[in-house]
Amino acid sequence: MNNSVHNQSKQNWILRYKLYHIPFWLLYNYLWWAVQSAAPLQTATDAFFSPYTVKFSFYVIFQASAVYFNLYFLIPRYLEKGRFAEYIIYLFITIICAASLIVSGYYLSPFLTGRTYEQLFGERPFNFFHIFIGNPLPTTVASTTLAMSIKLAKNWIQTQRRQQLLEKEKLETELNFLKYQFNPHFLFNTINSIFFLIHKNPDMASASLAKFSDLLRYQLYECNDKQIPLSNEITYMENFIELEKLRQNDNMEVILQVNKKNTEGFEIAPFILVTFVENAFKHVSKHTDKPNWIRIKLKLEQQQLNFVVSNSTSHSASTDVVHYGGIGLKNVQRRLDLIYPGQYDLNIQSTNSSFEVRLSLNFSEFMISQSIQKTA
Repeated sequence: MNNSVHNQSKQNWILRYKLYHIPFWLLYNYLWWAVQSAAPLQTATDAFFSPYTVKFSFYVIFQASAVYFNLYFLIPRYLEKGRFAEYIIYLFITIICAASLIVSGYYLSPFLTGRTYEQLFGERPFNFFHIFIGNPLPTTVASTTLAMSIKLAKNWIQTQRRQQLLEKEKLETELNFLKYQFNPHFLFNTINSIFFLIHKNPDMASASLAKFSDLLRYQLYECNDKQIPLSNEITYMENFIELEKLRQNDNMEVILQVNKKNTEGFEIAPFILVTFVENAFKHVSKHTDKPNWIRIKLKLEQQQLNFVVSNSTSHSASTDVVHYGGIGLKNVQRRLDLIYPGQYDLNIQSTNSSFEVRLSLNFSEFMISQSIQKTA
């Protein structure tokens, strides 16, 4: 137990002080030197096992110092706060100081090894300025620019991810709100239906309560997931239709054509289909001199769901359902936009005597994306 705590504190200390960056800086400066000399093996020997090690160490230490000073002090304090002029000035000073300290390594190496500058570097000693602009300055600018580019790119990626998460949370919140906004709306209509039946026919009211119990059980326990089996949504729709038929007049004709074949394995967002059915019962005509009708057709062809709901209506009712569609139609259309963007086609047509909704929903793209997410 004590060893694990000690190892954990050691790892935290290493991460805190960026000690795992040391190999990167050794490799970075080695590669820079190797490219210049075109002799990788000799460069490795010179960098780590020769009098040149002092000069090499000065590159590693002071370039890394300039980089981290820029990343963790200058950028947060000046660049991120929009103080661009001050940032450029201080960055320029930082680079000049780091490159100047690296130049001192060129003079310290001969002193520590007891050699002359010409013996050690194979050339006559240049003045400070010539050494400064030769390698220390351009390599320090390059390392600082590279590190700053990586840092800014990392910050941009993190910002984008955070923005995506916020957008996702916003959509999920909105989606849940729309979903639960529909539930009380449906329950209110259903309770009204049972209320009418209690006065009209107690036996039918009892049967309605049994159906209502099944519907509540579905809403409370079976449809809490974002996606539910398509067969469950169809069963729920059928129960809803049976409940609505109990309170309709005798001159109401309801035709339901549902093909449940090949529905296994397909899922759909709850309350997508039943909303259109509920809307049809809500706005169906109440003619006394001619038939009132609702026709519902559902068919699944390969991965394409075709759902058609039509109902008879009067001119004023059809206008109301188009322009004021109520909570139901507005919600389901918004949910389709959120859950199935680009994967559905919703066509609503209204005439003086009928109202029709046609929904075509392509499951293929959504199911592929869901399978990728589950395996990731």
